[in-house]
Amino acid sequence: MKVIMTGNEAIARGAYEAGCTVASAYPGTPSTEILENFATYDGVYAEWAPNEKVGMEVASGAAIGGARSMTTMKHVGLNVAADPLFTMAYEGVNGGLVVISADDPGMHSSQNEQDNRLYAPHAKIAMVEPSDSQECKDFMKEAFKISEQFDTVVLFRSTTRVSHSKSIVELGEREEVGIKPYEKDIQKYVMIPAHSKKKHYEVEERLKRLQEYSNNCSLNKIEMSETKMGIITNGISYQYVKEVFGDKVSILKIGMSYPLPDKLIKDFASKVEKLYIVEENEPYMENAIKVMGIQCIGKEIIPICEELNPDIVRKAILGESQEQSYTTDIKAPSRPPVLCPGCPHRGIFYAVSKYKDVIASGDIGCYTLGLVAPLSVTDTCICMGASVSGGNGLEKANELAGRNNKVFAFIGDSTFFHSGITGLINSVYNNIPIVTCILDNSITAMTGHQQNPGTGKTLQGKAAPVIDIEKLVLSIGIKKDNLRIVDPYNLKETEEAVKAAHDSKEPFVIITKQPCALIKDVIKKRANMHCSIQVDNCKKCKACLKTGCPALQFKDDIVSIDKNMCNGCELCKQVCKFDAIEKVGE
Repeated sequence: MKVIMTGNEAIARGAYEAGCTVASAYPGTPSTEILENFATYDGVYAEWAPNEKVGMEVASGAAIGGARSMTTMKHVGLNVAADPLFTMAYEGVNGGLVVISADDPGMHSSQNEQDNRLYAPHAKIAMVEPSDSQECKDFMKEAFKISEQFDTVVLFRSTTRVSHSKSIVELGEREEVGIKPYEKDIQKYVMIPAHSKKKHYEVEERLKRLQEYSNNCSLNKIEMSETKMGIITNGISYQYVKEVFGDKVSILKIGMSYPLPDKLIKDFASKVEKLYIVEENEPYMENAIKVMGIQCIGKEIIPICEELNPDIVRKAILGESQEQSYTTDIKAPSRPPVLCPGCPHRGIFYAVSKYKDVIASGDIGCYTLGLVAPLSVTDTCICMGASVSGGNGLEKANELAGRNNKVFAFIGDSTFFHSGITGLINSVYNNIPIVTCILDNSITAMTGHQQNPGTGKTLQGKAAPVIDIEKLVLSIGIKKDNLRIVDPYNLKETEEAVKAAHDSKEPFVIITKQPCALIKDVIKKRANMHCSIQVDNCKKCKACLKTGCPALQFKDDIVSIDKNMCNGCELCKQVCKFDAIEKVGE
């Protein structure tokens, strides 16, 4: 049967057909849908882990136990999972272990543009890269075979365009491989130095065998045509090359990109007059090919920043630009990301925005948008969990410099579980008087409403214990007097908590509790609620606009509220000093 699938759906299907039984991951665009789809198949176990390191370790343990296992993450997530990844490269596997890294060229939803192909040679593990959805499915099945055949972790590298684009996939049957027996083997699975030293030699020998496999496997293929020009390419770049050149040039398509097929590359290069390397981001293949002594053209003309497309490839190699088949004088309006109408995070950001001495360290999630005017609160954003630990460092810098700024750290519930807890422990242990604001909206929101340890449900929909953030914070050592739990829709309560936190000389925590405005049950509950401007009372002071709510607008000298956007959170009503805003509906 043939169906249309996204790359992520096909990766999940490939894992299922390969007999994968255990999957653990933390959601992160563009990888999220892999686990969501895998979880729907019968006979598998899939879970959301608190972070990528845990996901990697769960999958590793399952593989050691004999189960074909996988973990998925976006590119920056592999940084979090790198510690167990590098050790598993030495230990090897029992059941196959595949690590999916969904890279994000162009940074559509990411804080950097790192190229995770570089992880494979660094960790000394095999790597495969698909170009479309059919290959996503087929390469996953091959990846598990490579993993078990060569006793190695396999890095499966996708990109946003491969993960999210759709193409035809021919489905197959599931291979019931079962669970391999587990046998105690401390020299293989206990990486003390004496064992690791021996394993390193095995890893180097394994790479030689993997390279021979790479030179002869079907994942790497030559498409010979005219020999004036040859192109070596991989992943989505292959699709761009095919769109521009069709069958007019010779192409070496790299599907297994570590170890690179050196003999195949040399053979292909010898058959063409001029060789180009077309790859997104880093000159990963280009550098390796030049080390082989092969002359080629790559990043001299192919951009290193952002993602490629057919027009960029065409202009770089041919010096031509394709005329647009359709043009319009109408330009799409700028649409910067903002907190949604009725977002529960808005209340505490508004309250903190009144303090001009605050330095606010932000985190990865919807609350990053506290940086947007007119709230303009957030000062920093590094990575998951860095709001709290980075906030500790900011406070120490302030102290050493003799500055009187107060540090507020903003982090969400899922991100707090992911990697914020340790930062708060550091704050308590070292008595660093920052304010940690845990914005609990009862879901992992920015990646599309995935469950987390605080929601009461698992990925596969089973009831789960709710990790109580209040009890967790108190157990870490935050004093009860230094903890406030507020409804961020209640501005007075929120402002009082912010003032107490601002004036405190000890580690302080504010927990805001109000579900995400986009949760389906919340939308239904508030469907008939909205706020309305009483024009006769409005003084046009624009104080309500300072909340930054997109439902509010000032046009033709009139303040108005779009009732189709508003969910009746009443923050603007509480801000207005002239009773010019009323709530409509219950």
